[in-house]
Amino acid sequence: MASKRIQKELKELKKDPPTNCSAGPVGDDMFKWQATIMGPPDSPFAGGVFLATIHFPKDYPFNPPMVAFKTKVYHPNINSNGSICLDILKGQWSPALTISKLLLSICSLLTDPNPNDPLVPEIAQQYKSNRTKYESTARTWTQKYAMG
Repeated sequence: MASKRIQKELKELKKDPPTNCSAGPVGDDMFKWQATIMGPPDSPFAGGVFLATIHFPKDYPFNPPMVAFKTKVYHPNINSNGSICLDILKGQWSPALTISKLLLSICSLLTDPNPNDPLVPEIAQQYKSNRTKYESTARTWTQKYAMG
């Protein structure tokens, strides 16, 4: 069941890719994908290209895929291992969600961090207390890790 669903989503993604995102299987394994997320233009990540891995569980879509950034991102909801703190990757997942919707949620998280549910408390604190410094560090990291 999972692989059928994954193939269906892959078809939809190719036909109608979400803005600034793409994803697809790595090699022949339908359960391991790589996603590419372009830094949203209205964020400190603009111009960056961020790679992420997507691992589907065998019981997808009843459980969420595991998504992790391979590119370093300076963000209150993304830690140094690339783990992402996002409600739909945890308790708020629903089988009605798709990879396309998930990628769009990750893009909007880049634009609008959630400092009240941080994975990296220091960055969340900085985001709340000194937005300018947060944005300039995020831009520096984007230039260093996500551009060429």
